[in-house]
Order: sequence, then C-alpha cells, then structure tokens
Amino acid sequence: MRQLLVLALLAVSSAAHLHRRDAPAAFSKPASSAVDYVDPFIGNGGNSPDGSGGMIPSTAPPFAMTRWVAQTRQNYVSMTPYNYTDTKIHGFQGTHQPAIWMGESGQAIIAPGAGQVQSVFEHRGMPFTHANEVATASYYSVIMDALEGGKIHAEQSATSRVGHLRFTFEGTAAPYVLVEATRAFVLGSNDPTNVTYPHGSIHIDHSRREITGHNPERQDFIIGPNPASNFAGYFCARFDVPFDSFGVAQNGSITEHATGGQGALLSGFARFAQGTKRVDVRVGVSFISVDQARKNLDNEIPDGTTLEQTAEKTRTEWAEKLDRVKVEGADQEKSEIFYTGIFHTLQYPYEQSEDGHYYSGYDETVHEGESYTGYSIWDTFRSEWAWQILLAPERIPGMVQSMLHDYVEGGWLPMWKNIVETNIMVGTHADSLVAEAVAKGFTGFDLETAYAAVHKDATVPPEDDWTISYYDREQHVGYEVRAGLSSVYATDGWVASDIHSEAASRTLDYAYDDYAVSVLAAALGKDADAAFFRARAFSAPFTIFNNGTGFMEARNANGSWAGQNAGWTEGDMWAYTFDVVHDVNALIERRGGNKSFVDFLDQHFDGGHNDHTNEPSHHIPYLYSLAGAASKSQERIREIAKDYYNNSVNGLSGNEDCGQMSAWYIFSALGFYPVDPVSTDYVIGTPFFDKVTIELPNASKPLVITSPGAPNKPYIKSVTVNGRALDTPILTHADIASGGTINFEMSAEPQAWSSSTLTGGSQGSGPEAKRYEHVEL
Repeated sequence: MRQLLVLALLAVSSAAHLHRRDAPAAFSKPASSAVDYVDPFIGNGGNSPDGSGGMIPSTAPPFAMTRWVAQTRQNYVSMTPYNYTDTKIHGFQGTHQPAIWMGESGQAIIAPGAGQVQSVFEHRGMPFTHANEVATASYYSVIMDALEGGKIHAEQSATSRVGHLRFTFEGTAAPYVLVEATRAFVLGSNDPTNVTYPHGSIHIDHSRREITGHNPERQDFIIGPNPASNFAGYFCARFDVPFDSFGVAQNGSITEHATGGQGALLSGFARFAQGTKRVDVRVGVSFISVDQARKNLDNEIPDGTTLEQTAEKTRTEWAEKLDRVKVEGADQEKSEIFYTGIFHTLQYPYEQSEDGHYYSGYDETVHEGESYTGYSIWDTFRSEWAWQILLAPERIPGMVQSMLHDYVEGGWLPMWKNIVETNIMVGTHADSLVAEAVAKGFTGFDLETAYAAVHKDATVPPEDDWTISYYDREQHVGYEVRAGLSSVYATDGWVASDIHSEAASRTLDYAYDDYAVSVLAAALGKDADAAFFRARAFSAPFTIFNNGTGFMEARNANGSWAGQNAGWTEGDMWAYTFDVVHDVNALIERRGGNKSFVDFLDQHFDGGHNDHTNEPSHHIPYLYSLAGAASKSQERIREIAKDYYNNSVNGLSGNEDCGQMSAWYIFSALGFYPVDPVSTDYVIGTPFFDKVTIELPNASKPLVITSPGAPNKPYIKSVTVNGRALDTPILTHADIASGGTINFEMSAEPQAWSSSTLTGGSQGSGPEAKRYEHVEL
C-alpha cells in the first residue's frame, strides 16, 4: 500500500499490554493454545497512518465479509475505526475497510447508551480503559462508563455476515441501542473537513424487534473506473428484548415513534424498559438487499443462539487453521507474533458473496457464484498468496474464479479491488496470482478464460495511454492496468517516465507479470506466446539498468535517463535495483558476479537503505543465498525479524497491507521464502524455532521442519529434505506441499553451506568489512 513511512525501530510502549486476552471460560471453547496466542491489538498502535500497522482488534472468522470492531473514531482513507490511543468508544462497527489506506464501504454501526438518546458521534463517546477490555480472535469485551451514570458492558462476536453483540447495563438510566444508517464521510485522506453526505434509509418494525436499512457509503467512489452507483450495505438488526419505545434520529434531532426515514445523518433507535439488564442484538449484513441481510442472519446466527455459541463457532474456525501449525522452541513473545501473523494473513481478501450469490459493482447485477474483494495484490502477490495456497487451499479456486468474474463483468482482472477496482498501486499482479495457482496444481476455474484475462493485461494498453499519467489515486480515468504498455514498454522495453508516474517501478513490475503470463502460456501449451512473453520479461528489466551507475533508473520516451529519484513506487533505486526476482542470475552478472553482488548487498544494508516497512524490500535479504552467501542471508533475516516485529500494539513496522507484512515473518520463521512465487521455488533463509509441524490441508502427511537450537543458532550447517541432502538453498513446492521432513542442522557460527562466495575470506569487502554478531531471537 502507498504510505510515506519513515524507518524507525519499533519501540515497545510501556502501555503495550494494558489490554487483556483472558476471555472467560465460556468464550475459550474449543481449547486452542494457538488461538490463545493471537493478540488482535498487534499492529494497531501509533497516532498516525504512517506510524501504525493499520490493524484493528476485530472479531470475525477467516475471510469474513464483515469484521466487527469497537469504534473509537470515524474511519476514512488513512484512518481506522479503532485506535489504541483513544479513550472513548462511540459504538461498534461492522467494517468493510480492508486496509488503512483504503476506504470504508457500506458499514453498519450499533451504539448502546442509556438515558437521553445520543446520535451524534462526538456526543455519544463513552470512556473506557484498556484494563477493562478483552480481545481475542473470536470475542471482544469492554466495560464503558455510561454518560448519565452507571456502566455498560459490551460483548461482541461475529460470523462472516452477522455481528452478535450483547450489552449489559448496570446502574444506568433506561437503556437504548442506536443503529446508524448514514453519516458524513471524508473524501480522500488529505482534509478531514472535506466530507459528503450519503443518503440511506432506516425502518423500524417493533413487532419483529428489527431495525433495518441501507447505507450507500463507499469512500473510494472518487477513484477507479467503476462508479458502482447502486452499491449499498444493507443491514437487519434483530433484538431479543421488546421495544419500550423507538424513533428516528436525523442530524441530531429526535423524532419519537417514527418508524422510518431516509436521507443523510440518519439513525434509528429502540429504547428498552427501565430496569432492563441485558440486550442481545444480531446484525445481518448484505451487499444485495435487506431481505438477504435478514436471510444471512437466519442462516448464520438463528434465533435462540447465544453469544457464547456464536463465539465458539468462530473460535472453532480459527482453531481449524491455527491448530494446524504447532511450534516448539518459541517463547511467549515469538509465539504471539507468529500466531497473530497467521491470524492477519487469513483475513483478506474477504467474502463478497452471500448464500451463493454476489453483487457486482461492475455491471450492477446480482450473479450466482463466489466473489471476494479486498485484494491488495501489489502487496500480497509476493508471499501471502503462497501462504494461503499452503494453509487455505480450499479457498484458492474460488478466489481465482472471483478474479475471473471481475474480468468478465468489468473487462479486466483486479489490481486493488475494494468492492470494485480502485486503480491503486501499479502492475497487473493478478497475472502472478493466477499463474502461481495453476503452476501449483489448482483447478476449478476456466483456464482459457484465465489465459484470456492475463493475455489482455499483457497486450492491451489503457485508454489514452500516451496522455494520461495514471498517477496514484488519479480521478476520472478508466482502468489503469499496464499504463505505459504502448508508451513505450511494448516497443522499447520500458515505461516512459515523462508520460507516466512510477515508470521505473512499472517497468520492473510489468516484466514480472510478463514472466507470469509466460508460465501460464507454457502450462496451456501456448508455446509461441510463452516464448514471446518470456523474452520480454527477461529483457525489459535491463532496459532501465544504468551501466554507468550500476542502478536501475527510469527512462523517458526518447531513451534519456530521468534521474535516480524518478519513477519509484514505495521504494527507491536501492530497493528496485534488486527487483528482478525472476532472473536474479542475470542481475548478479550485471553487478559483476557473486562477490561484487554480495558487496552491493552489504552496501544496501549497511548504508541503511533496506526499508522493510514497504514490500519491495521483502525479498532482498534472501538474495545473498542466491549469490553464494547464505550465511549473510541468515544474519540479515534475523536482524529484520528482531528489529521490525514485536508483540506490542506497535508490533508491525509498516502497514500490514492485508497480511503481506506478516506473511514475510511466517515464511521466514519456517526457514524459506518465495522470492519468485510463480517459479514454485522457495529460497532457504534461517528457521527461527526448534521444530514446526504443519498439517497442510491437501497433504497426506504433516510437514515437519526440525532445526534444533535455532532460537540461538541462526546459521545453517546442512539441510536435508526427506533424507536427501541439499547443496543449494532452494526448496521446491513439491518438497513442501505434500508434507514430509525438512531437517536443518543449525550452528552458532557462520558455516560454509551454500556460502561458497564467502569461503576462505571475509564476509564483507574492503576496509569496511566486518563480521556480524549473530542475532538471537
């Protein structure tokens, strides 16, 4: 995701663990130590979007359509609905905001209170402390100070499309619950006072104890090619207590006994009899209709279901995934980082389909089939997709089919889909997702449609390709796709910096996407296409390699150099000079061979150029291994894990970006990483733990990774796979996906294994050479 993060070592706040995770026994079923390690607050800290991991302490099952979270602030692009630094709760929000730098869509908000009904956000906030807050993967609880005295205890769980909340009132005035349909929302991220007012609806049916309505808010409507004018989030809130009275609030004014309304700043409310101690409300959510929201409610949390039962159902879904991974040799902190990381990687993309149907904003039609949204593909193609392929393979065919639905209905595969395409980021990395899935044996979707979609990405430029820059979040333009394809990537091999933004990054990203297309073409027997795209993939990166400087550099349409600071996406010439992951050997040759390349990597790290807060740097420490310096990969990976991850609210150095930041840690902890994911190979790094056993869903036997002493021994002396010794630092997908045993022999000192470039000499080069002290996790 786009953010202007400055590199800063993570400081563990003294208030990092003021919150609690010790849920009552009734909300801790089934027993699961893995789920108990999840801390939903990790990555929420910071008082700015650039100082936060962008995560929220939400409750929902894996890949849920709606995630429920306490609302401490109004969210918009660059602002999440919960921030750990806040001291008041204004309600409980069923959010569809997939990342901090994306907009909200069709949220539902439930706000309890007592006494005078407070509908205005600024007036309804109730004080709380983290000491009275509990958050787990499946249950959230907080005790708030009611505005007119007394306490309100809020508890929350959720299924994919239904939120389940329970409010207990102690010593308060007459209780009520407000259901917010519409609010003012911020346009963009630059000016919080620049707001617009969507018009929704509210309807109160006291005989059914329901408040229903719709909310057309979609904050990203100002960007992307698809207006999705008919989009709305629909809701059906059903209560277990009769209404004593009810009414509608609009723009701060209360109309008693009203049964409905339409417009902006709109809410409905139900009061309950004085002395009512507990109110249970279930909120079905839909992108199709109120009737579908009600159907979702009845299907997922039918009448008579207790909050404890809902939480158990959701915890069971998390346990089914997290219990598949068993770690030995990890302390409390590392266990919390690791399992919370898995928790993060299984949240997005999220389900957009409901009961076998889905709303498509591309053609404004309800279709049959599966659909997902919240695809942060520029981030997640690097390793999160590979992790989901291993741990959630049952989801992959549906996710690919969803992307093909987007292609059929909207004309293109998604880049950053948030209900519809938003044109965020660069490259058409859905090409990589599709090719990787096929290369790793997945079926269940039409291969010819898949190929037609990626082929279009690689051959059809966007409209007005010679005149529109397609800069970040540019408004009133069509599909961005491969901006610069005809100007002049397809003819000369690079994207012109004097025409398009981020031209150097685009060039390298398009080259990788061409490589992905070639792999899919080869798998389908389209040999001529495979040869064409492969040739372009391997030649394009070096059209912007400046032999005079040894760095990648953007070029203008006439071939002139654009300058070393021009044309980058969330990185610079240092990060992107290493971004030829499909042809690292050629890059090493351009930099003068293995020894020179290792020296160049040393300059990158020692000079402070490695910015792990952004994704273009994630693969770089693994490149030492591919240049015959595996022991240096091992050092750098341990340093990054120590410096950029911890178990506090500030535990992510950069925005999580729908799970990619955590996917790096998970793979690195296992001891390997998909530097070139489409290749189906993994580069060996350094395992963090003594032993990890993974019950992969599609494997006939567990994957057992043993590395005795790894927490204190970062270096590898030898590796065997099912008894076969490895001389090179490469694992294949076949080595992993079917289960088996990978054994690492670890050492406290650098070893010769796969480090021939370093054998017999210093680990560095020149007078600044030094021997790194190993980093213990």
